[in-house]
Formats: sequence, C-alpha cells, structure tokens
Amino acid sequence: MKTLIDKYDIACPRYTSYPTVPYWGNNISDDEYKKQVKITFDESNDTNGISLYIHLPFCESLCTYCACNTRITVNHQVETPYIFAVLAEWNLYKNIFQKAPKIKELHLGGGTPTFFSPENLKILISGILKGCEKSADPKFSFEAHPANTTEEHLKVLYNMGFRRLSLGIQDFDGKVQQAINRYQSIKDVRTVTELARSIGYTSISYDLIYGLPFQTLESILYTFKKVAELQPDRISFYSYAHVPWKRPGQRHYSDTDLPGKEYKRALYEEGKNLLAQNGYKEIGMDHFALPHDELFIAEKNGKLHRNFMGYTDNQTKLLIGLGVSAISDTWTAFAQNIKEVETYQNTVLSGKLPLTNGHHLNDEDLFIRHQILNIMCQYQTEWMHEELVQMRETGIIKRLHELAVDGLIESHHYSFSVTEKGKIFLRNICLAMDLRYWQKIPEKDTFSKAV
Repeated sequence: MKTLIDKYDIACPRYTSYPTVPYWGNNISDDEYKKQVKITFDESNDTNGISLYIHLPFCESLCTYCACNTRITVNHQVETPYIFAVLAEWNLYKNIFQKAPKIKELHLGGGTPTFFSPENLKILISGILKGCEKSADPKFSFEAHPANTTEEHLKVLYNMGFRRLSLGIQDFDGKVQQAINRYQSIKDVRTVTELARSIGYTSISYDLIYGLPFQTLESILYTFKKVAELQPDRISFYSYAHVPWKRPGQRHYSDTDLPGKEYKRALYEEGKNLLAQNGYKEIGMDHFALPHDELFIAEKNGKLHRNFMGYTDNQTKLLIGLGVSAISDTWTAFAQNIKEVETYQNTVLSGKLPLTNGHHLNDEDLFIRHQILNIMCQYQTEWMHEELVQMRETGIIKRLHELAVDGLIESHHYSFSVTEKGKIFLRNICLAMDLRYWQKIPEKDTFSKAV
C-alpha cells in the first residue's frame, strides 16, 4: 500500500463535475445558456422537478482550512441586500422557465447559512418558494455551524420544509480547532443535534476532515468516539485540501504542521474502521451512512447521484445555483456566478444573470461525464464497442490497464469495477478517464492531492 500511496498521491480533481472547472472552455454565451436551461427545464420539471443550491457566503470569522468562497464580516446589515439580490436572480430564472418550477431539492450552503437571522432565512425561503410547487417528497437541507445555530433557526427552517441538517465539525481536538480557527464544543454539537431531532429533522449529517494540522490518531479516536455517541445518520469524512496558493488563510500554519501522507492515510483508515464498528456503510467517496439513511438506500438501489452539492439520492437533471460563485448545471452546460458580492448584486439588480464562466459540453464530454459519475456512484462503469475504439485512441485503455496491474480495478473488455483496494484511489481512477486533463496537463498544482 505504501508504494501505491507514493505513486498515486498526486494532485487531481475531486470530480464534482466533468469537465472540471479549470478545463471549462468559457464557450457558451448567455443566450445559449438560457436556451439550455429552458430545454432541460421543459424536459424534466414535470417528471423529476429541479434542484436549487443557494450560496450564502458570510462568516463572522475565517476558518483557516476552508477553501470555500466566503466573505468574513460581523456586520449583519449585509443580510438584507444579499437576500434581495438572490431573489432577483431567481426571478430572472423564473422568467426563463415561463411556468411554475417544481422544487425537488433545495440546499443552503456557504459560508455559514446560520450567519443569517432566522427571520431573514424565512424571508429568503418564502421568496424562493413563492409561485413554485414542491415535488413529491422534497429534499430540503442546510449547512450549519454548531456554535451559532439556535433553536429558532431549526424551527423556522423546519416549518419551511427542511428535514436535513449538516453540521460542520471537522475535529473536536482543541489544538486542531485552534490551528484552523474553528471552534465548537461537543456540548454545542450535542445540543443542536438533540434539538433538531426533537423538532422532527429526519437526517442529520456531520462533516469531518482528516489531514488537518496537528491531527493525531489519538485526536481522531477522541473525535469519532464522541461522534459515535451522537449517531448522526450520515457522515462526510473528507481529505483536507491543502491549497495555500489559492487560499491564503491556509498559510496560518506550515506544511510541517500537517500529517505526512502515510500518517494522513492512517488517520483515514482509523476513522473508517471506527465508523464500520459503529454500523456505518461506505458510500461512494468520503461518505458514510447508517443502513436506514436514504443515501445508503440510493446506492444499494443504483440511484446514487453526485453533483456540485455532493452525493444525493436525487437525480434531477437541472440544478440552478443562486448567489455568489454558485454553479448551475443543465446536464449539457455549466455556468458559474460572479464570485465577488458587490459585483454579483449590482449585476443581478441590473437585470442580468451574474455569469462569469461556463462550458457547453460536447458529445465526448457527455460520454466521459457519464463514465466518471458511474465510477463515483457505483464503483463500476461500462461502454459500447464504438466507444472502446475511442478510448483506445485517446489513451484511456492504456491508463486503465496500469490501474488493473496495480489491483485498483478489475478490467473487462467493455467494463471495469473498482476493487476494495481501489476505493481509496477513486479520484485517480476517474483521472484515467479525464481526457481534458491528459490533453493539457497543468503546469503547476491546480488541484489538491488525491490521497
């Protein structure tokens, strides 16, 4: 395993999309993007509904490990104008739809959504749902900081239809929390978890990270012992993405404060084993769930999906991203919003979609996207004869052969499956399929390390 980690611990994408954002061609006009939105909406709204992601970027303090698009401020006067802009952007999309959208999935991410007051979150969600329909069994979820989430937050959002709560924990060890400037006590987490369950939330998720500065096997053991006592329905156990050239906050500690790659892998294996001992099942990459959870059931039934919000049991074809830096996906096109708050607000209020970057997928992109989604969600994929010819010509088959020799996949003529050994190298396996990466290998580290 050590030799494989040495070989495969390279910088590569996390594959929340294909093509990955650095390889987007910015080859789609605003008018063409609107056309793609309308086509996908008309095809899927009545049958599957649509998904909404709303990015709420504000945080009162900087978590130094974070690679999300955030705005640090203690001025809560920013809430109202931002909400007004998000609702204005949503109205621009409703003008494209020309009929009531059916909301299947709605997720509030950030930043810190619970930075916003309960009253303002109610104004936001009420405005979003005005003139819309809820699909059968809608999935509404939000991310929250355990240290600032109140009972009123939980009750207001529950009354608006939210049933899923994701708590960012990362690590309970005091030294680690100090290094990453992310503070919440076990008491905070327990209080919010128990309140949410008493109110009626049916799915509670914890986010944990391995590879953080000063993490040890002892701190992972301590964190997971406390997590096991609270029994969240699902857990995301991510590899820390160290990209200080992109996120200056990560320069608050040095590379020597981070666990080495072998030790980092040991942290993951320790956490994974502890989760298995407590009844959690591995889902795709970095996710775990109890057998009753809908994520586990979706994987078992072959219906697990992955998009810019992560793993989901919904397979809506249209995902609309609202707010700064949010990404929309029509299946045939991607588009990302402006990343700077004031520019975003001014653009929306001038009556324009706040797009800054996009990509129109060609047939080759769609084929590779399908393959990578299969790998990420089902640990296997397959193809037709004519596609095999293309894969040989582009070097994919040669790269897959090397993965098979290393025991990461079991390869067949028209398919392959990921082995148990290969699951920890899932990003590397997807990389073998990534034609755009191999056509233009980045000259410097664009992505975080795979292992």
